[in-house]
Amino acid sequence: MIELFFPFAIVLCLALLIPLAMIILSLFLGPRKKSAVKMEPYECGVPSPFGALRGRLSVKFFLIAMLFLLFDIEVVFLYPWAVVFQSLGVLGMVEMSLFILVLAVGLVYAWRKGALEWE
Repeated sequence: MIELFFPFAIVLCLALLIPLAMIILSLFLGPRKKSAVKMEPYECGVPSPFGALRGRLSVKFFLIAMLFLLFDIEVVFLYPWAVVFQSLGVLGMVEMSLFILVLAVGLVYAWRKGALEWE
């Protein structure tokens, strides 16, 4: 019984030890020079605006994010279906085909509307 958990224990130990070793090594080997520029808030390549707003973000940014989530969720549903594919039979294949068809229609609609073009 214990031999079944041995590979899991090895992976768990590696998953804990490698990040811990990286953090400890960076404390000893990393540079320690602090400056005013390094300590400023920074986000996405632009200094973070405290107090004043930069302006509004484009709606296309949020649209791309929502489309990414939509198709990411599609993959989440495809994986369990693929695992039990043989036991579902023809009906499972038809249902998943309809699911993919609906998502494909949504993708074509978004594509034609120009939602996937980044300017």
